[in-house]
Formats: sequence, structure tokens, C-alpha cells
Amino acid sequence: MIQMVFASLIGIALGAGGALVSLNGAGPSIQGDVMPTSHATDLPVYSDSGHDITPLPRETVEKLAEKLSDEARKIMLNDGTEPPFCGGLLDNKQEGTYCCALCSLPLFSSDAKFDSGSGWPSFFQPVDVAHIHTKEDRSYGMVRTEIECERCRGHLGHVFQDGPKPTGLRFCLNGQAMVFFANGEALPPAAQPVQTETAYFAGGCFWGIEDRFEHTPGVLDAVSGYQGGHVDTPTYREVCNGTTGHTESVRVVYDPARVSYRDLLELFFRIHNPTTLNRQGPDVGTQYRSAIFAANESQAKQAKAFIDELEDRGQWGDKKIVTELNPMATFWPAEEYHQDYNVRHGRSCGLPQ
Repeated sequence: MIQMVFASLIGIALGAGGALVSLNGAGPSIQGDVMPTSHATDLPVYSDSGHDITPLPRETVEKLAEKLSDEARKIMLNDGTEPPFCGGLLDNKQEGTYCCALCSLPLFSSDAKFDSGSGWPSFFQPVDVAHIHTKEDRSYGMVRTEIECERCRGHLGHVFQDGPKPTGLRFCLNGQAMVFFANGEALPPAAQPVQTETAYFAGGCFWGIEDRFEHTPGVLDAVSGYQGGHVDTPTYREVCNGTTGHTESVRVVYDPARVSYRDLLELFFRIHNPTTLNRQGPDVGTQYRSAIFAANESQAKQAKAFIDELEDRGQWGDKKIVTELNPMATFWPAEEYHQDYNVRHGRSCGLPQ
């Protein structure tokens, strides 16, 4: 994955919100909108490495900056630059992780560090491309690509297209914009990936169910697959024939600090009809049955209590909820062409919001 990403970064660096900063030609140019300084959002954002990179509000950034030295604040908040060959991390040879000095987001690994001779710590790739924000810098009568921490937007340095393989990029950093943690040293909580939990839901065609969960704030990932059958590594054709006993299911990885299991249950019962046996709309067959696969005892208790609550409320009148509440069963990811189907095809299954 990282090789594929950086194949695209040779000549193009990723900016915020999908904006692209071209590194080819006479100088970088912005394609798309760059988020302004006041870039905080209520919607959580996660990187592929599982870190919460939701933009921090300005007041939080200013509070975090109180721990920095005057020079470090000048660098990170006012786009300053430390003198070359003076930073404490320039000659650091230890193995470990370089984190943002403001918000502790992991930025670079010692594995990507190299001696560029520039006088500043240099790296050929970040630990996760989503952790770096790029924007055009036209100061000092030149055009450069500035790099910032994606989460706090603290100024880090610049990126140039004269680095070593495999990326051909040189991320030139101010040493005072980073804090180094040696391998084996405990990372602060803000530097660690979020502690996720996983839930499993089946409610008809998995294209639509996956799509709704993926667009739920607090959900890091949703994967279409098969569950509840008696055959290993089932194929879509086998499942559709009804010979394996599987149902089309969706594995949901979520951040319990942002969205609760109860929230996921409420969404699940809102976006499908739990009263139709082995059917959702025009899709008929046991592979389309409504089911919950509880990953643990807590989920099983919550799901049962919620179903009882819906029944007592008479949510569907006289119709009985036929959703199966099952213990955890092996989840088999569906074929690649089923993943993110709606997004890739620009379509919608018309499920309720």
C-alpha cells in the first residue's frame, strides 16, 4: 500500500481534504481547496494507520503550544525556521519515531531518515501520508511546498523533489517541531492509534449497508463479506446459490470514543427492514437475512436489549422482528470488486439515512 501511495507522490504530494500539491515543473501549485487556519471539524477523521487526525480547534492548539519553547512556538505557529546544523535531532542515529512537538501525532520513522547534507533532519517518507498536510509557500521570493502536521497544522518544514528512492522526496524538517521517542519507549496517548472495536451486521445487500456505516462519524472501516455459513472461503456465486448458509455481512471497525455500539444498532435498524424473513426489498434468499453477529458478551446483551426495546415500542406495529442474534462467526471478506461498491460506481442503494 505504501509503495502504491508513494508512486503517486513522486511529483504529487497530498494536501488536506484531497487537495493536491504538484511538485513538478517550475514550482508547486495547489489543486483543490486548502483548509484555512481555523480548520477544526466536528467529524472525526482517521488515517490508514488508525490515528485520529481530526483537525484540532485553534484554542486547543494554542493551549498545547504553551509547553513549547519560545523558539519552537515561533517555528510551529509562525512558520519559522531554525538555523541549519543546530537542531538537536539532526545527528540522531537512534531507532524510533519522530512525533509532532505540538500534538504528538507520529510523523516520521528513523527507517526513513537520511543525511541530506542540508543541515536539517531529512526523511524520504512519513509514517502515514495522511499525517502530513501540504500547501504552497511563496515566501522569500520563491515557490516551495510547505509541510504541516495534519492534526494541529503546526509548521514542520518543506518537502522537495530531490530525495532518495523509493519516493524521490526529501521532507526537510525543523528539529524543534518534533519530539523523538526511541523504540521501546512508551508513546504518549495522543501518539497512539485509537483503540477500536469491531461489530458485524447483516441486513440485505452488503453494498448499501457497508456504504451507510462507512459514512458514519466514528467508523474507521467497513468491509463487505460473508458470515454464518458452513463452508470456508465462500465465493459470491456460492453464497448467492444459497448452498453455503452464509449471509451477506459487513464488518464495522469503529472508535468507541466517537460512536457507541448502541449508535451502530440504531443505524442498523434504521437502514433495513428487520421484519422481512430472508428478504430485503427485491433481494430474496437466505443470504439476505437480517442478522447480528455479536463479537462479545457485551454486544450480545446490548443487541438483545435493543431488539426488546424496539418490540416493546411497537416500532413496526404488529410485525415481528426476525433479526437473528448470533454469536461471533468467522467473517470472510468478499471479493475485492464488492468493496466500496457504491463509492466506486457513484451509486446509492436508496437506504434510509
